[in-house]
Amino acid sequence: MATPQELSDFLAQVERRAFKQAVYAVRDEHGALDIVQDSMMKLSEKYADKPAAEFPMLFQRILQNTIKDYWRRQKVRTLWTTLFSSFGKAEDDDDNDPLEILAGDPDNDDDQPEAELQRRQTLAIIEDAISRLPARQREAFILRYWEDMDVAETAISMGCSEGSVKTHCSRAVHTLAAILEKHGFSKR
Repeated sequence: MATPQELSDFLAQVERRAFKQAVYAVRDEHGALDIVQDSMMKLSEKYADKPAAEFPMLFQRILQNTIKDYWRRQKVRTLWTTLFSSFGKAEDDDDNDPLEILAGDPDNDDDQPEAELQRRQTLAIIEDAISRLPARQREAFILRYWEDMDVAETAISMGCSEGSVKTHCSRAVHTLAAILEKHGFSKR
């Protein structure tokens, strides 16, 4: 059974990565923030009495289910918005991608502007490539390589077989390699 401090430490540890994962999935920072907060609340309310070792897999499952719920709600909203928009003047939506480029260390003045620009451009290309992956491939890739889960944990978290996880990861890596190669990154 986990202590309240262990739960708090776990949530602090996964907050940033969970937010990035949710932003990739829904492409809306405000929606992603709501998803992460809802997921954290669900873990705290329903699973605080579980051992701390179970938190990573439980949280990933809750996060993925909350993302799926978000898309279901969006589908209904889109239907009603589309129906009602036919009665009024269509307005342009803001199509800007809300993904922010990871900022460098603001306290480090040693970076040259060219290096900072290069880093930001590279991160933007990588984030864009990841966001273009199909949902299941993106989920498998993030869980395996960012969350550092093994194949079995990823399969449990995604609710699929280990073979499916391997297939999704393999396809994601090949797709990302092709996209990055088009941008001038070479295989090493």
